[in-house]
Amino acid sequence: MNIANLLTFIRFLLIPAFIYVLYGNGQGNIMAATGIFLFAGFTDVLDGYIARRYNMITQWGQAMDPLADKLMQLTVLFAFTDKGILPLWVIVVIGMKELFMILGALILYYYGDKVVIPANHYGKMATVMMYVAILAVVFHLPFAIYIMVLAVCFTLLAFYNYLSSFRQMHRVKG
Repeated sequence: MNIANLLTFIRFLLIPAFIYVLYGNGQGNIMAATGIFLFAGFTDVLDGYIARRYNMITQWGQAMDPLADKLMQLTVLFAFTDKGILPLWVIVVIGMKELFMILGALILYYYGDKVVIPANHYGKMATVMMYVAILAVVFHLPFAIYIMVLAVCFTLLAFYNYLSSFRQMHRVKG
């Protein structure tokens, strides 16, 4: 296991840490859990940089990196919705999209000759926008709900782009 893949693995471990901290009895739980979320985002950027810079890109990393990222985002969205920090519609829209993406990625990887559709600019922008939106909501910034709507729109645009890539790839194979 190379360092980039190790960082991805660590991101999986940060998911239960986030839940433990958020639902703990301490004061400042939301801020501490948000710190874990930000650290997970930092490891995502770092492992991608290391993998590309030092030629450590693996099929496992290409499949598991976005899975770790999406599971962390879904965990944050579910937990913040449960805590009343985010409105329910956000998790419904994003949750459905992410579940389709996760299932599609797993199917392509395990039943499609280890095929991985790599992250694209739309997906990366949607991820950044979701981080910004979650931070805006947590810190009660003005217009936070509009930032969240924009992040959801970027996420749906990325989903459409991935569907287009999948259809194009399926036509080439078929």
